[in-house]
Amino acid sequence: MLNTNSYRILFSFFAIWITSNFSFKYQQLIGFVVIFLFGILHGANDLALFQKINENKVYLSIKKMIIYYILIVSIGALLFFYIPIFALLLFILFSSYHFGEQHWNELEIVNQNQILVLFQTVYGLFILSLLFSFHEIEVKNIIQQISNTSIAELNFKIIISIVGLILLILGIVMYRISKKFKSEIVLNLFYLLVFAIIFKTADLIWAFAIYFVVWHSIPSMKEQIHFLYGDCTVTNFKRYFKSAFLYWIASLIGIGILYMLFKEYKIFNALFFSFLAAITFPHTLIIIKMQNRA
Repeated sequence: MLNTNSYRILFSFFAIWITSNFSFKYQQLIGFVVIFLFGILHGANDLALFQKINENKVYLSIKKMIIYYILIVSIGALLFFYIPIFALLLFILFSSYHFGEQHWNELEIVNQNQILVLFQTVYGLFILSLLFSFHEIEVKNIIQQISNTSIAELNFKIIISIVGLILLILGIVMYRISKKFKSEIVLNLFYLLVFAIIFKTADLIWAFAIYFVVWHSIPSMKEQIHFLYGDCTVTNFKRYFKSAFLYWIASLIGIGILYMLFKEYKIFNALFFSFLAAITFPHTLIIIKMQNRA
């Protein structure tokens, strides 16, 4: 894990340098750019993954797969429109598991998969809580814009303390039942320290972008390329990019339209995160199926 994550440490400290030398305005701009380039790209090949997962099952046409995908995205968008608080909580839960599973996907615990899933979810929730606690005012504003509900009384410091305590208990359990976890615990505590430094010093969008792209999207693309083509090479990345290109461009166009319509309003960040949430639901389900097949 040290070898595969060394480049992430390098990029993370480079990101901290950017944080120290660019204003919040430019950090936010850089954050959006890297999310558009890599964050959106890592979820743009879901249909190819879905087709690979189901290659030995009853034939499913591309049109049917696209319909299923659009249906799930549409349900997510409707949830944000009609019951935004529920949709937001669901998005946080899905994202927490998705981030935690990506970070700890090499752990295998015989006959205790439920403990592993719970640990991965709480770990991801701790990462998000850490980010939220350092940007409490901005996060509350975004939540209010999404849900039209004030959460001024919500204390993220208390939330992260509770989540941290649960994570500590689960970590002790994992330490006792997993040799691999035991061998990596010190390194991962160092990673949490790096995340805390980034989240505290960077703008909200830039801080999210660093974790989302460097620690999640790029490693996820590597895993997807392995699953689709057998090995992560430059040639196979080109195949991956070519396969994802149209869906990636379509997503960028959708975000571009949102920006053109709402760039003069403060709600663009809320709409942006709502858009990410809507496409996160099917992506998370597909990655779960991919991991079960890998």
